[in-house]
Amino acid sequence: MLKLKINSFLLLMLLFTITKAQTNKFKFRRNITGVNANWHKLKLPERLYKNVGLGFDDLRIFGINGKDTLEVPYLLKQKDDLISSQDVPFKQINQSTNTEGYFYTFHSPQANTINQITLNFKDQNFDWHVKLEGSNDNKEWFTILNNYRILSIKNSSTDYHFTKLDFADSKYQYYRIALKSQVQPELLSAKISKSDTIKGTSQEVKYKKFNIQNDAVQKVTIIDIPLENTVPVSFLKLKAMNSFDFYRPLKIECVTDSFKTDNGIRYNYAELYQGTFSSFEKPEYHFLNTITSGLRITIQNNDNQPLRLGDLELKGNIYEIIARFDNPALSYSLYYGNEKSTPPSYEIEKFQSKIPPDLTSAIIGDEEKNPAYSVNTTKPLFENKAWLWIVMAIIIALLGWFSFRMLKN
Repeated sequence: MLKLKINSFLLLMLLFTITKAQTNKFKFRRNITGVNANWHKLKLPERLYKNVGLGFDDLRIFGINGKDTLEVPYLLKQKDDLISSQDVPFKQINQSTNTEGYFYTFHSPQANTINQITLNFKDQNFDWHVKLEGSNDNKEWFTILNNYRILSIKNSSTDYHFTKLDFADSKYQYYRIALKSQVQPELLSAKISKSDTIKGTSQEVKYKKFNIQNDAVQKVTIIDIPLENTVPVSFLKLKAMNSFDFYRPLKIECVTDSFKTDNGIRYNYAELYQGTFSSFEKPEYHFLNTITSGLRITIQNNDNQPLRLGDLELKGNIYEIIARFDNPALSYSLYYGNEKSTPPSYEIEKFQSKIPPDLTSAIIGDEEKNPAYSVNTTKPLFENKAWLWIVMAIIIALLGWFSFRMLKN
């Protein structure tokens, strides 16, 4: 009988400890409101990213009903752009020249919708203007692009090519490219394709006043951009105020962490993008959606004068949770802030086709410190006097019981 009572007591203590341990490992929580169905979507608040763990491994949703705790399965979705490209078969049927320039004609057995033509030349240094026309009978031609500039520069310090024609969707059986050049171009190949972009959901990223430094020794311009909050960033648009043409190597980095020195706070950076900042292409740069508190842009000027730079535009793709609430009547909260967490594994990831297409939004509230987190900072079990007295009492009782049994025998 005594053994049964002890086992029941230990079982109750274990169940209480497990229930509370589900939430006491997380530093922060946010209450969730608006749960009135089994499935909801929830947009992660902007100020959450500063304290969430790396890779969102510590995100958990718990429903509380008294001492009962129910973990909610979820999927984390990044609402980024989906880009697809499909090559369209075309055959070059003609190459000719006249006083207007050099002409290349391409034909497909049927009219296909395209919006890109990428040209590959043997020539390494050129600056040409292109006219692109379309036709369905190889007789009447319609202008698609006019005076479109393509460029290639290759020397000891630069290797830059811009030979892709971008235009609105066009549907013809014939396409003709006219190049204005003093010498005959050597066209090696042309790739004709249809590119589609399904826009994701992004939001403007606010930043503090950025700092521009022109280093005459290293021949670079460095732009440091501190952000107002730690948030995802995936897009940068940089404007130059100069009227002359230029092409400069460009590197974009993000802040990973910081450290103190005698000269103030310094930052470590990770590379996000390498490319070219030029007057020939849109100064828009897409890179992996990255959570950071700041960016650094480095422009290599070589022996050229630094550029006059205008405003910046930053955007980041939002993150969204899709969660299944098996009991909408419970009180739910989002927990995070545990560096030792491992990513959860929920079976709903294997059955995404069963998720309803149109989900209503639940709301994630303001951040607050998790009151249960103090359990993690209490003294070890045997440094607590109350526990010591309980353990001592149990030991004395057990010794007395065993002594009584031995005397009786």
